[in-house]
Amino acid sequence: MSNQYRKIIHVDMDAFYASVEQRDHPELRGKPIAVGGSGGRGVVMTASYEARKFGVRSAMPAHMARERCPDIIFVKSRMDMYREASDRIREIFLSYTDKVEPLSLDEAYLDVTTNKRDEPYASELAKRIRQDIYDETGLTASAGVSYNKFLAKLASDYNKPNGQTVIRPDQAQDFLDVLPIEKFHGVGKVTSQKMRHIGVVDGKTLKEKSLETLVDRFGKVGRYYYHIVRGIDDREVTADRIRKSVGVERTFSGNIADISGLKEELDNVIERLLYRLKNVDREGFTLTLKLKTTGFEIINRSITAESSFRHKAFIEDTAYALMKMAVSEGVSYRLIGLKVSNFKDEGNEGYIQPELAL
Repeated sequence: MSNQYRKIIHVDMDAFYASVEQRDHPELRGKPIAVGGSGGRGVVMTASYEARKFGVRSAMPAHMARERCPDIIFVKSRMDMYREASDRIREIFLSYTDKVEPLSLDEAYLDVTTNKRDEPYASELAKRIRQDIYDETGLTASAGVSYNKFLAKLASDYNKPNGQTVIRPDQAQDFLDVLPIEKFHGVGKVTSQKMRHIGVVDGKTLKEKSLETLVDRFGKVGRYYYHIVRGIDDREVTADRIRKSVGVERTFSGNIADISGLKEELDNVIERLLYRLKNVDREGFTLTLKLKTTGFEIINRSITAESSFRHKAFIEDTAYALMKMAVSEGVSYRLIGLKVSNFKDEGNEGYIQPELAL
């Protein structure tokens, strides 16, 4: 990158799937809803803010969601509608800048250091983008504005829903110092417990730890913790972000112990995988089969081939062979998945740390 300073916006849609359902079904507005399966193995994909007040969260089992919120309404997902809304939102992003890095259907990074509106203030651009999204789709979005991706994402979480937060260079350290360690992206539940065990409870106490201590305790990721607590993040906003893998998983409605039942479920997974691979349009040379037993043991079997996994027959033959290798007699399974990885011409680029006024 040149000497020009960077201005990054992280846009995160508010309870995206649930908001689409409430937009399209007025009778659901203001009510606690969850998008996802409501059966015994059902899982919440996302919950409306009315449901979140009761502690309902994404990836939560349906039965637990009902325990926390007895009045919750489950709605079946409509991925076509979510993709349609996402595509329209992406068009709005691209009307401001070509440097758009989608993370999922409902969030993306935008580098607006130079932009199509010749607007010098990223915070003003974020306001316009959020207004355009609402005008075009009827949905609200939250945004974070800062000089790198880590801080922009933190900022977008700070004032949800339908909010916006700016973290300027001179504010970053004060913001990070008081941030609970659990709020740092990349610090999960287990890591936060390890952090607290060595006296790290927030950004200030994390910053007190030396690089050597963090690397010794947490390995290579310790270097990442050392830099982010100082507001340093050297990741570039990459348009058409390179995906490391494309995968599909399916949790069964009931446990399956026979190979014929597993094959039927695998056929369904293969069809969904082929659909996703078409959208990616890249060649992957490693196929991985995943099984989860009723005892929650994870079994993975992989194979790397000379030919890429693009054609249905090749994926089927390889997946069936991997399944036969992985399945044990007398064992019941609750999930099956397939993933294509090891894409041709994978690579990453780095960049220098910027300073700017937002």
